Amino acid sequence: MREIVIISGKGGTGKTCISAAFATLGNDMVVADCDVDAANLHIVLQPKNYIDEKFVTGYKAVIDNKICTSCGLCADYCRFGAVEHKNGNFKIRETACDGCKLCARICPTGAIKLIESNKSKWYIGNYRNGKMVHARLSPGEENSGKLVSIVRAQAKRIAEEAGLGTILIDGPPGIGCPVISSVTGATDAVIVTEPTRSGFHDLKRLISMLSLHKAKLYVIINKYDLNLMMTDNIAEWCLAQKIPLIGKIAFDEEIVQALIHCKSICEWQPSSESAIEIKKIWETIKN
Repeated sequence: MREIVIISGKGGTGKTCISAAFATLGNDMVVADCDVDAANLHIVLQPKNYIDEKFVTGYKAVIDNKICTSCGLCADYCRFGAVEHKNGNFKIRETACDGCKLCARICPTGAIKLIESNKSKWYIGNYRNGKMVHARLSPGEENSGKLVSIVRAQAKRIAEEAGLGTILIDGPPGIGCPVISSVTGATDAVIVTEPTRSGFHDLKRLISMLSLHKAKLYVIINKYDLNLMMTDNIAEWCLAQKIPLIGKIAFDEEIVQALIHCKSICEWQPSSESAIEIKKIWETIKN
């Protein structure tokens, strides 16, 4: 089974636009949005979810003020500053609590309990070309890498049950934990970059991280015509590193219009230059 992950060294390169285009070029794959911190592929593909599951990211402390004697030990020992004294009572600031359980251990009256933090969710649904797995990490929550693993595991299960040979993963930007969770074990990594100094810098950083993995690497330069000199620099560097540059996509305002109408550019204007180039890139990846 092929797991093709679309990633980028920085945000804003057009990674999700390209992922959406790939997702609408065939119906023989399962799509997984692993950018759980800022998921947006579902906005374009609009899946109808038939599974909606909570994801426990950790635990948060809660103070029972009926039992609390306001001794202040929890506030003294909390290194995260999550305990505040307000209106005569001690309270836990949920966004600051790390769930370390120290306050519950030292509370002399047992007034502090730990409850599950389960505001994050993962979903499975049908979109117009097949099945999609995606998730949403609630603001301030952690364990994004674990949530990515769940999304990928569900996508693989669905692909195996349906006899599909390809999983298309829209990965997160950067080189952090969710990125590592997205690329570990993947067969192919398609890196989308842009012809800017920051784009080139983060491309190098991402490829350095990917050298520790076994995925086959490919590079796409999006909006290449905005800076032809930088595009040439990136192309020369990829050639020197023996990393295939499999496509260059021109800046196209119609891509914005496609997204406004919740379509990929290959659906919105399939005869446009950018759509034709994306189709060629997808055929290259498939073959």
